[in-house]
Amino acid sequence: MELTITYDLRAPDFGANRNALYAAALEQAVWADDLGFDVIGLGEHHSAADGYNPSSLVVASAMAARTRSIKLRTSVLLAPLYDLAKLAEDAAVTQIVSNGRLLLGIGAGYRPSEFETFGRKLEDRWRVMGETCEFLRRAWTGEEFEWQGRRCLVTPAPEPFAPPILLGGSSAAAARRAARIADGWFPPLDPRLWQPYRQECVALGKADPGEYPSHGPIFLWVTRDPEQAWRQLMPHIQHQLQSYSEWTTEAFGRPAGPYAGEMTAETVRKSPAYKVLTPEQTLELAHQLGDHSVLYLNPLLAGIDPALSWQMLSLYEREVHPYLRRDVGSGALSP
Repeated sequence: MELTITYDLRAPDFGANRNALYAAALEQAVWADDLGFDVIGLGEHHSAADGYNPSSLVVASAMAARTRSIKLRTSVLLAPLYDLAKLAEDAAVTQIVSNGRLLLGIGAGYRPSEFETFGRKLEDRWRVMGETCEFLRRAWTGEEFEWQGRRCLVTPAPEPFAPPILLGGSSAAAARRAARIADGWFPPLDPRLWQPYRQECVALGKADPGEYPSHGPIFLWVTRDPEQAWRQLMPHIQHQLQSYSEWTTEAFGRPAGPYAGEMTAETVRKSPAYKVLTPEQTLELAHQLGDHSVLYLNPLLAGIDPALSWQMLSLYEREVHPYLRRDVGSGALSP
């Protein structure tokens, strides 16, 4: 079981102070590293009213400086909005600072307002994704090369090796594209998208990535009082859902994906994506997910009070984590 802790660093007006959220995220990265978590996931968006983290590599570098083993994954960096040479430099430095722990997840984006802010064309984004993968690989050799009529030299080269490029997306076409041009496919929450990726990898003669891992809820909260926790957390969950509904409406003219339709407090509590569980229920969930799975914690979602999040993490540390059996041979965690 892969243990992942994720951060969006949103700071809506009703939530915690932004500075407190960033400080807590850095401290919690240390906590997760010490406890043996596998991955920190860092989202990225731009031009968000709540200040959704726009600088995933900056935060990853800050966390890298305070941790030793945990991997740092951008989930996902919006590559079409970046200058390619600067992206190559920043990713290389993050890889050096982290001693090889960066997983560079990149995505094409979908919000017109983000592209307008950066003076980019939304319709170019998939072409740019292919160019990004090609440019980064050439840039990270540390050798001079020609790119679209100009000479390029990007230094320093990443050490101890180039970070893997993981492609994100929400369609079968994106999954097949990841097999062709990237080092991996950022695991989609829709398991139907895994099969096109796997089939394309095999067809290309690449290693079979195997079966789709079981995924826990995108938001899991461990508590001894679920009713009180739901009351405290619901404004933050609904803020996340509402913002994604607005963003997909901006992009597609209507809410899309899991954010389609009104999400009331009642429907949220029935959703498999959001779970508030006791420690015993959390261990049962881990058992149901099995060894080949991913379990997520998202302790500061949409401005949750850091003090409240620390209470949750402390309960997880005392009453859940010790009962997840560690497989020392593989470095994996399994219930």
